[in-house]
Amino acid sequence: MRQTTLKFSVVSCQACLINLAVCLLFTSCSQVEPQPTSAEDRSTRLDLVWPQPPETPRIAFQAVVVRPTDLGISRSTVARFSKWLTGSEKGNERLAKPFAICLDELDNISLTDTGAGAVCFYDKSRRKWSRWEKTGKIRFASPVGIACREGVIYVADSSLGCVVGITTKGDFRFSATNGLSRPSGVAVGNGKLFVADSQEHCVVVLDTLGRLVRIIGKRGTGPGEFNFPTHIHSDSNGHLYVTDSMNGRVQILDQEGNLLGQIGELGDARGHFSRPKGVAVDPNGRVYVIDALFDNVQVFEPSGRLLMDFGRAGSAEGEFWLPNGIAISRNHEIYVADCYNHRIQVFKYVGPS
Repeated sequence: MRQTTLKFSVVSCQACLINLAVCLLFTSCSQVEPQPTSAEDRSTRLDLVWPQPPETPRIAFQAVVVRPTDLGISRSTVARFSKWLTGSEKGNERLAKPFAICLDELDNISLTDTGAGAVCFYDKSRRKWSRWEKTGKIRFASPVGIACREGVIYVADSSLGCVVGITTKGDFRFSATNGLSRPSGVAVGNGKLFVADSQEHCVVVLDTLGRLVRIIGKRGTGPGEFNFPTHIHSDSNGHLYVTDSMNGRVQILDQEGNLLGQIGELGDARGHFSRPKGVAVDPNGRVYVIDALFDNVQVFEPSGRLLMDFGRAGSAEGEFWLPNGIAISRNHEIYVADCYNHRIQVFKYVGPS
């Protein structure tokens, strides 16, 4: 009799535990997890605009992204229950040190997270976030530069000394080391890859399968010469904007390497650079250049004349700590990789055309 009672008690306890787990699961279903306001839905913060009134605002703060759910991606009930049980954030990992960011022709977001050794892709229409630490037999070591076109992501890994091509589904396409020592930035345009190599002080031109086409530039301070180039951008006209970091300037080249112009010079005044990093061009031809030492973004007219700057050192919204990459959408949304604040900040150009 005593054995029967004990057996019944154990079974009853097991049933209670199962019922409790089911209860908790459905309780988690009924309680909606609060979601950060997405970058697409958040309204303009009136107190975070540049320049400040009474001048006409041109740049407005929009949002901060520290993890995929900040983009408006909802997590499944199973994922939320798994987090409650284990504390796991798999699929919703916080950004460690986002370095470079780019947008493809559909404004989908690709970025490198150097601190995590990962490459991320956000499919905007499907609201799907993907993250890879390896592709094929290659494990990313220090992914820095990134570009994406027609379903292929091109990643410059400075530690591996190569450019890796993967599909937006994460499938391996190729790995190229041709002419490369320490690639840091990559851009794509007119069927070519343009890779800034900071160690070789040049731009290496590859085809989209990674085969060497030509090398542009050499070390120096003259026109078309470089001193530790770090970032590169190709605009809608195919012009190349190369951040010539230690020369304190951005050089504008055609795809053959001929100099078309220059923006900024070394110095500590507005319109000058100390450590220029990411560069991007908006749909109206304005050029945006990050300065990692000034912790700001300077905006230039297509002629090269300084229009304004925004941001300062700090960790609050609209402030930066060693920012690196920048990308601009067709709707004038400005994405800045705020590296040491472990986040992406989103702004928007709201001024006159």
